[in-house]
Amino acid sequence: MDRITLKNMIFYGSHGVSPAERELGQRFEIDLCMFADLSRGAASDKLHNTIDYGKAYAVVEHIVTHRVFNLLETLAHVIAQEILAGFPVEQVDVVVRKPRVPIRGTLDLVEVAVSRSRAGAP
Repeated sequence: MDRITLKNMIFYGSHGVSPAERELGQRFEIDLCMFADLSRGAASDKLHNTIDYGKAYAVVEHIVTHRVFNLLETLAHVIAQEILAGFPVEQVDVVVRKPRVPIRGTLDLVEVAVSRSRAGAP
């Protein structure tokens, strides 16, 4: 299966459980990997025969910047579902990273990864 990956998209959003996270917002880093047969686009060299990753970027940007979720798991799931619904992909992997987390301890970031596929896809 072929894939298109959008790596380390950075957006400002208001996701989190605490009121401070929602009020102040923060930076989120997103990776999106879309799996599909890209041979038709490769053969024709026409955008309409493949996945328009500019539009995929816009979908992710809108979800992260205009919606609010408590959990990173929910954010990642919604991104995956929207990409599956709007693009000719068989599977999508989404990684959401939150560099600043309100927990005691030292760590670089928290990362949640989900993988979703169309019904009936292997």
